[in-house]
Amino acid sequence: MTGSGSNGSGSAGGDDPRRRIPRTDGLLADPRLAGVLDRYGAAAVTGAVRAAQRGAREGRIAPEQVADAAVAALPARPTSLRPVINATGVLLHTNLGRAPLSGAAVRAMQTAAGSTDVEFDLATGARARRGRGTLAALQAAVPAAGAVHVVNNNAAALLLVATALAQGREILLSRGEFVEIGDGFRLPDLLACTGARLREVGTTNRTTVADYADAVGPDCGFILKVHPSNFRISGFTAGADLAPLADLGVPVVVDIGSGLLAREPLLPDEPDADTALRQGASLVTASGDKLLGGPQAGLLLGEAGLVDRLRRHPMARALRVDKLTLAALEATLQGPPPPVTAALHAAPERLRRRAGEVAARVRERGVDAVPVPSRAAVGGGGAPGVTLASYAVSLPAGYALPLRRQDPAVVGRIEAGRLWLDLRAVPAELDAALVAAVCAAAEDRPCT
Repeated sequence: MTGSGSNGSGSAGGDDPRRRIPRTDGLLADPRLAGVLDRYGAAAVTGAVRAAQRGAREGRIAPEQVADAAVAALPARPTSLRPVINATGVLLHTNLGRAPLSGAAVRAMQTAAGSTDVEFDLATGARARRGRGTLAALQAAVPAAGAVHVVNNNAAALLLVATALAQGREILLSRGEFVEIGDGFRLPDLLACTGARLREVGTTNRTTVADYADAVGPDCGFILKVHPSNFRISGFTAGADLAPLADLGVPVVVDIGSGLLAREPLLPDEPDADTALRQGASLVTASGDKLLGGPQAGLLLGEAGLVDRLRRHPMARALRVDKLTLAALEATLQGPPPPVTAALHAAPERLRRRAGEVAARVRERGVDAVPVPSRAAVGGGGAPGVTLASYAVSLPAGYALPLRRQDPAVVGRIEAGRLWLDLRAVPAELDAALVAAVCAAAEDRPCT
């Protein structure tokens, strides 16, 4: 009989190290692997085991290292998404997921993760209105709203409004409000795909109530006012107030975008839902994951008859939110201030002290770190042109990539040839993690 060494990949007979490779069932019994089956699933754990066995068969690792290699190959978490410390100075960074959720919202999602009474009345045993607690909390937060509804994002809210109120009809929109937002998304394209016809009124820099009045006719579905949330037009400009538009005999829909439900003194030019409704808007649409600080959602608030019409439209079913979003939104509305609110109201003097402390701690490890005054921005399509006094830790630019490799990753911005880690959007409780990441990155940074 030919020995196993005859294939040229090992020594003959019992000396072949491949005979010492542990069996799959034995490896899966290893407490380190058996203990994570519920977390990662049998397929992922078994895949890591087989990959390690293959490495041993190919001679890349010793048979005694197979179990350790399988454990090391498992991902740090059961998702490809990685946590990031947002040190960009942009409070609502779209590429980083916009608003971070509050602890209350995260706990609410955990509560709702299993079976829950999202659409069931436990007292009567009958079907109930979906997300009724969340809707009640939203309506309580905006007293001027006759009714409210929630869909999966603000674009979906506008899609539903245009389909239900203006399919085959006209939407009046100021020429200066034909906006484009991130990734080439254009609002006119969204509205046109509903079968509505867009009719421009006014000019890029000046649109008056008379412009709208001249365009209103029997074929008008509604007037749409869009807040230019990512740009500003200054100089010789004019816009129409809501109150006189409300007297033109057609619904007035206002897309405030950023999700402020009430006035924010720090952002006096940013529109809010309650004020818009009190000034005559029939409907207001807004985002849940911007200045409100909640999960991605599209908020619809306004006249009860119109909201009910939207809620009963067939498209509403395709745009509805899941139980996790409902839970997180309710907790955001009723719970403590979310992280974005804390970041918005952070005191510059405290940020200065924190930047000094972080810089001092990493300098002890030989890192060239300097606290510097900075300017932060709201971002996420909110408060264009508004900057907030802040402080940052300035590092050599070469730290940018090593910091993005850390866990959690750290993302800052390049300013004046240096990497700035702006602290306004970084919760104080993450300062220690930030220090640890910079110190680890110092070991990983290539020589320059």
